Amino acid sequence: MIESPDRTPLPRDFFDRPVLDVARDLLGRTLVRSAADGTIELRLTEVEAYAGEVDPGSHAYRGRTARNGVMFGAPGHAYVYFTYGMWHCLNLVCGPEGMASAVLLRAGEIHVGAELARKRRISARNDKELAKGPARLATALDIDRTLDGTDVCAGPDAPLHLLTGVPVPSDQVRNGPRTGVGGDGATHPWRYWINGDPTVSPYRAHAPRRRST
Repeated sequence: MIESPDRTPLPRDFFDRPVLDVARDLLGRTLVRSAADGTIELRLTEVEAYAGEVDPGSHAYRGRTARNGVMFGAPGHAYVYFTYGMWHCLNLVCGPEGMASAVLLRAGEIHVGAELARKRRISARNDKELAKGPARLATALDIDRTLDGTDVCAGPDAPLHLLTGVPVPSDQVRNGPRTGVGGDGATHPWRYWINGDPTVSPYRAHAPRRRST
């Protein structure tokens, strides 16, 4: 028997905890994205933790900037950034205000609104690929910088909010190095995923960019 997802909203104190605890506990939760053209609900299957000013892999490692300012704010808000001049990525801020940390949402299974997601992700070969990777997830959910700073604990009328869903048992969780992170942060095993889930993205080690000659 498949357990029905719990539709109780996640409270702010869920996010007001150490980033590694929040990251692992986000697996199995339901992310709801409401927009003018419809609603998508997604079960989170893969995430990565970034620990701010103590983490060389984090955008906040060198301190506060205009880009990362939301990370230093109150927990339970969305941090959205634009990368490689092409893609947006969605993160959830956690920990106490002033101590920057966030969890990158890397992948999920869309169980409500797949038809809408297909229109946004026309290159997806099947539904398992709709949100398989952080850029794909953001594209499927129509995430951009206008959602940076969104309070995901503001209730069902917010454009983004999270529900309790179905928490994942410990024996189904795996963790390892974060995808594409180099330098001193490369070995941190802060990527968490649901073992065997087909929506989880493949791991890729950091590849330094080639400089043109």
